[in-house]
Amino acid sequence: MSRSSRGRVLGSLCALVFLVNFARVVFAPLVEPLRSAFGLSAGVAGLVVTLTWVGSALLRLPTGYLLTRVSRQRVVLGTGVVLTGAAAFAATAQSVVALGVGALLLGLASGAYFVAANPLVSELFPSRVGRAMGIHGTASQLAAAAAPLTVGGVIAVWSWRAVFVGLAIAAALATAVFYWVARGATLPTAGTADRDLLGALRRQWPIVLAAVVIVGATGFVWNGFFNFYVTYLTETKGFSEPLARRMLTVVFAAGVPAFWLTGRLADRVPYVPLLLAILAGFVVSLLALTVVQTTVLVVAVSVVLGYVIHGLFPAVDTYLLASLPDQHRASAYAFYSASMMLVQASGSVAVGSLRDAGLGFTPLFRSLAAVLGVVFLALVVLYALDVLPSDARTV
Repeated sequence: MSRSSRGRVLGSLCALVFLVNFARVVFAPLVEPLRSAFGLSAGVAGLVVTLTWVGSALLRLPTGYLLTRVSRQRVVLGTGVVLTGAAAFAATAQSVVALGVGALLLGLASGAYFVAANPLVSELFPSRVGRAMGIHGTASQLAAAAAPLTVGGVIAVWSWRAVFVGLAIAAALATAVFYWVARGATLPTAGTADRDLLGALRRQWPIVLAAVVIVGATGFVWNGFFNFYVTYLTETKGFSEPLARRMLTVVFAAGVPAFWLTGRLADRVPYVPLLLAILAGFVVSLLALTVVQTTVLVVAVSVVLGYVIHGLFPAVDTYLLASLPDQHRASAYAFYSASMMLVQASGSVAVGSLRDAGLGFTPLFRSLAAVLGVVFLALVVLYALDVLPSDARTV
């Protein structure tokens, strides 16, 4: 397979991942408009957001099994079709139940996509996995950065429904482009040896468990935090809603260079120390955000927080996908992906419910950061004792 062919396939995947991630994060800037449109409490709004992430978790393991029977590109193509239909369905929602179903379907499409596409991306460029994952992740993060401003602009002219109509149209076009590009390319055959889902877990459970603990715990806090970031700034820091939504853009935009640079860094430095440094940085920056008050300091800390947390994802993907052998890559990655997503998916509903119960955002976020700090210290001890695996087991 020529370099130009690999580049075209990666380009089409970047277009798809942009839309897939847009579908996952679009509910964060839509929380307040949807609360107004449907009369939702913070807890119910958090539940709708959580359904997106629960959906993203549910199909990951079944997709891993499907990949032992079906090629990666066919599964990716199927996720594009599901994404198109889910966005169209969400645009027509007339009740909070229908809205929740739409959120769940959008999540299902995203979960299946990442399990199929991430191994494919790593296999397109096996000698530079971190770089390839960084490029793919940058495209994903551009969607997150664009979502708040896009939502604000669309709502100002039309309504929240138009956001999902636009997503459906774009997803249909991107799916068609991927089909055309993949049909004319000779794709990697590394995945053909991966035919034993449970066997991969039995062999690779140490590295899978390590990744789940790191990303699951951190993702739980991050998921609960960023989906209420706009509400947090308006209620606690005195920001207007439009300004708070722009600040969410700042947090996501800081993740764009994080994916790009951390992906390259992960090809050059030991994986576990990098992951632990990122975890520590997230704890410190989250605590700092609960302390600062001026607009300048909130912006500065938000930029640091956004950069640090988004560096976690290309780092852990490289940790797994560059280490796992061909016979286990997609299957072991599916177990990791499903497990960590189930853990982090409940972050939004947990934060929303605790807020409805009367707990303020500041003590809530400080408590979550403290718990995550304990997880970090435990991981440092395990690493010092040489218990935390530095890479996958060989076949």
